[in-house]
Amino acid sequence: MGISTGDDAAVYKMSDELAIISTVDFFPPIVDDPFKFGEIAATNALSDVYAMGGKPVIALNIVGFPIDLPHEILGEILSGGASKAEEAGVLIVGGHTVDDAEPKYGMSVTGVVHPGEQVTNAGAKPGDVLVLTKPIGTGIITTAGKQERASAEVIDRAVEIMGQLNRKASEAMMHVGVSACVDITGFGLLGHLRLIAEGSVVRARVSVSEVPVIEGVAELLDMGIAPGGTHRNLESLDGVVDWHPDISDQTQILLADAQTSGGLLIAVAPEKTEALLTALNDVGVETRAVVGEILEPETGKAALEVVP
Repeated sequence: MGISTGDDAAVYKMSDELAIISTVDFFPPIVDDPFKFGEIAATNALSDVYAMGGKPVIALNIVGFPIDLPHEILGEILSGGASKAEEAGVLIVGGHTVDDAEPKYGMSVTGVVHPGEQVTNAGAKPGDVLVLTKPIGTGIITTAGKQERASAEVIDRAVEIMGQLNRKASEAMMHVGVSACVDITGFGLLGHLRLIAEGSVVRARVSVSEVPVIEGVAELLDMGIAPGGTHRNLESLDGVVDWHPDISDQTQILLADAQTSGGLLIAVAPEKTEALLTALNDVGVETRAVVGEILEPETGKAALEVVP
């Protein structure tokens, strides 16, 4: 598996018993606390392997850091990343650091999966149910935080969510058996669902009222706060989404909000939906929301449909 359907990671078959999963992700700080930033960046990088149904095993640190900043800050960032790697059972086996005017951190991650058991974004089938495992709104909240317009409580909740590994959700979906999966990151909920729809040659419907949202996001939207990437995401969906007339402009922005370390969006057969929700609950996944469904493709209709 490579880049043909814009999947979360590459999968390379080594033998009949082993395939490796390879991915990379890094970005500038989105929170002030360097340790928390390291945790979030590592969690985000590991998530691509979990979305493929794999187990991450080793990682390499990727660092850009200004040479004139205190090295203690870099130490905190790396400690945050190491903390999440340890939680995930992943060994950090090296990395590379360059002098950079803007700090950046992330990881190149290698995981493993049994050949043929990987979960792709291209396997969704009409009738499948869409399940989301984290609430959305982190892009709006982190932008508000940079502008000092979000409360500490709202920011802390977003940081907590972004630092939650998708390991348990991945293990639950692999136990049940699902059709397709993506993790929700920079393209937003609808952007990543678009990859499922186009990769699987299907249509998808999202019910706005069922989408979990981090508390406090609505108020920030009322203040006109959203990152530039979110607005670009929304522009890229022009012609891709059939919006119900009752869907507000603010809701459109929310569904396109560029996420960091978001949850898994899973397409599962309807007869397995309850089993998946139960499995997610049993392993302690807090958010288990049925947010939509997969539809038959129809010529002349948009790939995505959003209803109240």
